[in-house]
Amino acid sequence: MSATVKQLRAFVAVAHSRNLAEASAQMHISQPALSVAIRNLETIAGGPLFSRDSRQLTLTPEGREFLGRAEQLLRSWDQSLEAIQQRFHLQRGQLTLAAIPAFALNQLPALLANFHQAYPAIDIVLEDIVMERVIQAVQEQRAEVGISFRPDQLEGLDFLPFARDRFIAVLPMDHALAGRPSLRWSHLAAEPFICMNRGSAVRRWTDQAFSQCGRPVRRLCEANQLSTIGRLVKAGLGLSAVPSMCENQMTEYGLKCLPLSAPVVAQEVGALIKSHGALSAPAKAFLALLSD
Repeated sequence: MSATVKQLRAFVAVAHSRNLAEASAQMHISQPALSVAIRNLETIAGGPLFSRDSRQLTLTPEGREFLGRAEQLLRSWDQSLEAIQQRFHLQRGQLTLAAIPAFALNQLPALLANFHQAYPAIDIVLEDIVMERVIQAVQEQRAEVGISFRPDQLEGLDFLPFARDRFIAVLPMDHALAGRPSLRWSHLAAEPFICMNRGSAVRRWTDQAFSQCGRPVRRLCEANQLSTIGRLVKAGLGLSAVPSMCENQMTEYGLKCLPLSAPVVAQEVGALIKSHGALSAPAKAFLALLSD
């Protein structure tokens, strides 16, 4: 049998006051209940902690030695309890995120600013990495929450959608097609096209769109980052198609962004979390912010 925190507090209160009535008032319990707590603690300890030979309670030699240890245990308990309470109340803790670069660059800064304003004591750790590595980061628990397009296979993860993204065309402002209200994928197929690298989800979706429109694409070059694609289009090397979440970024590059159709390419954007296991309080608060 192990001593309880209540028994330790009773022992320390009586040791300092040397009076059952005063200690019981301090602990807000009856004197009989306090006496039982002390006796039970002495039974667990294996001998008397107080001398009862006089009207005033005094510590035995073993009791004096134990008092310092009991106070240390209570301090440690109180500090540990306060620390976990602070985590549940979002007064301390850490939020670990992994996000695809398009979202990390365009939408995430404002979200994290709102999160930090609401919970300034929470540390934020962010990895802005490609979709495949976002999935891996959550699976390997390097990130508690991932932000990505919906994966084809979840493999032990849950996907919580919060937006739907439609691909747009990006082209130089002085291009002959820039004056149109919208473009078709067949328009892009007739121009040099700057695409994402092979193996990426964005490349797979753009390849499928060109296949559906029935026109072979003239691929000029490949890039690993959507920001690089924007710069290449800005230099006049060709046209491209990117997720609409990049529209502000592409506009800042001085590019024209137009809706794309025939076919419409739209993908869900959402949060990835582990299918099993509880989320931390910071992760829950961030997911609530995403859903809002």
